[in-house]
Amino acid sequence: MPFYHKRGQIPPKRHTQFRQPNGSLYHEQLFGTIGFDGMSTLSYHVFPPTQILRVEEPINVQPKVAVDRNISPRKLIGFEIPSQNDYLESRVPLMLNNDIIIGLAAPLYSLKEYFFKNADADEMLFIHHGTGVLRTMLGNIQFEPGDYLIIPRGMIYQISFDTNKNKILYAESRTPIYTPKRYRNWFGQLLEHSPFCERDFKLPKELETHSEEGEFLIKIKKEGHLHSVWYASHPFDVVGWDGYNYPYGFSIHNFEPITGRVHQPPPVHQTFETSAFVICSFCPRLYDYHPKAIPAPYNHSNIDSDEMLYYVDGDFMSRNDIGEGHISLHPSGIPHGPHPGAYERSIGKKSTDELAVMIDTFRPLKLTEQAIKIQDASYANSWIH
Repeated sequence: MPFYHKRGQIPPKRHTQFRQPNGSLYHEQLFGTIGFDGMSTLSYHVFPPTQILRVEEPINVQPKVAVDRNISPRKLIGFEIPSQNDYLESRVPLMLNNDIIIGLAAPLYSLKEYFFKNADADEMLFIHHGTGVLRTMLGNIQFEPGDYLIIPRGMIYQISFDTNKNKILYAESRTPIYTPKRYRNWFGQLLEHSPFCERDFKLPKELETHSEEGEFLIKIKKEGHLHSVWYASHPFDVVGWDGYNYPYGFSIHNFEPITGRVHQPPPVHQTFETSAFVICSFCPRLYDYHPKAIPAPYNHSNIDSDEMLYYVDGDFMSRNDIGEGHISLHPSGIPHGPHPGAYERSIGKKSTDELAVMIDTFRPLKLTEQAIKIQDASYANSWIH
């Protein structure tokens, strides 16, 4: 995150003595990125965060690719992903390249028996259905439908759900996820033309501090494998922290759409970015107001990016036969545009109630075996009049 935040108790000077009530030292940890050059946080632990009891044999969780080189438009019926009791087992990868894994999850129960850490990737969880609490070593964030949860790589977390009707779009990013640079000034503050501001973010609030010793399982994803590592103390033993590297939430309903007299290009919907892809929010908004405007998007060629669109709610006017939880993929190399009839029928419409999340990747996406199982095979031919 581009601004400073803190929780709990911290010493007045970093890297100095900070003692517990019993006189022993708290254990300082730098939680940073890009070596010592990126965003970082200093946290203070009751116990050393290094007390490994044992490490079990890793489990290979690399996605199984079914389509390595894709040129065909695809539609996936996302709600056909089966629900699973376990949070990690419910995560189904659908598309990937060397920069990102995109998938869906439908977990039934909270993550309670273990903690999770993704050592390779920042995570974006988009909450389609479900409410609950993201619990992390730096504090808790309550979430509800429409929330993006951004979890930095290396962050230890659990998720507590209020119900068993949970649906999540997730992305694992090998490069850090930021708010777009063009929305920020030279030292990181969001500018007046940004479609959201710092007040809209959900920051970690309640800081859990557990001074428990015993055996605590953290499942760590690294290099396509899931490692079970047992520690001698509770991972949520932080008494305080400060810095710039922490999880946060942002509601898609707080995105303020940018509109114009004629149709605006997809970058106006941009919400997050990395060096390898962007995430955009398509939200209810007024349509173009030029007297001869055509609200439907014009045909455009995907020359150097793949476009994945996850449909959340409402009527997506440029597509036919699109429903909640559907995913469309329009690959680089061929043009795409509105379905037959959508161009003409959009004329004269004043607004849209569509809600969708788009991920545009700068390298081609591969499709997994699970993606092929839920695809609508007729989608590629649906532009024929």
